Amino acid sequence: MTHPPTAPLPHHTLDGPADAPPLVLGPSLGTSHHVWDAQLPYLAGRFRTVRWNLPGHDDGPEPTPTPTTTVPDLARRVLALADTLGIDRFAHAGISLGGAVGTWLAAHHPERIASLAVICSAARFGAPDAWHERAALVREKGTGPVADAAAGRWFTPAFAASPQATALLDALRHTVSPTGYAACCDALAACDLRADLPRIAAPTLIVAGRADPATPPPYARELADGIPDATLLELPRAAHLAPVERPAPVRAALLAHLTEGTPT
Repeated sequence: MTHPPTAPLPHHTLDGPADAPPLVLGPSLGTSHHVWDAQLPYLAGRFRTVRWNLPGHDDGPEPTPTPTTTVPDLARRVLALADTLGIDRFAHAGISLGGAVGTWLAAHHPERIASLAVICSAARFGAPDAWHERAALVREKGTGPVADAAAGRWFTPAFAASPQATALLDALRHTVSPTGYAACCDALAACDLRADLPRIAAPTLIVAGRADPATPPPYARELADGIPDATLLELPRAAHLAPVERPAPVRAALLAHLTEGTPT
């Protein structure tokens, strides 16, 4: 049976020198490419960065929104985007769902992934029923109810009222389509990458926030224990969006990891 070609993700942002090593950056559920804003001036100074958006995140509903999606679906769309941009082999760094996409790519397309960073993510994101319930809530009532609860998952109390946190929470309320958000909830419900971890050969960095209630440190340790030779960094005073809340240590870890072995 012949399958139609996979469509690339429709919304992405390019930064950095065109001839620099490519770095693809994936977001978390409910955020857009702006979740990388604090890291971008430093990463784009060294890499050609490609920040991709999840379906319906920051670019409105897709022309033909799909009712559900999966992590492999999203990963194949990232590959299609890379193909469209003429990128063969690249580093990938992703937060939460974006990290799961990178993990799947590293396991199933090792020839494409030069280096992997998985931030505040997991091989399995808890019980599927909770994700299905959240998807149903968003399809019925929109993203407002999940935005109200997101502050406690995304940030520590000390950071939740900061301008950076407020901007991301407002974006979740006003620019994320319920259809796209719910479809990504379905992807998280179905995600189970535990059997794939030993297949990953790319140099891998795992970053966890010690105060992360969404993907707590044991999830990161499972990733680090399962991926051969992975490096694990646990950050204090960081919840689920560690690159936003603790930009300096995340940046330092990423640059050290991504530039190791890269020609200067």
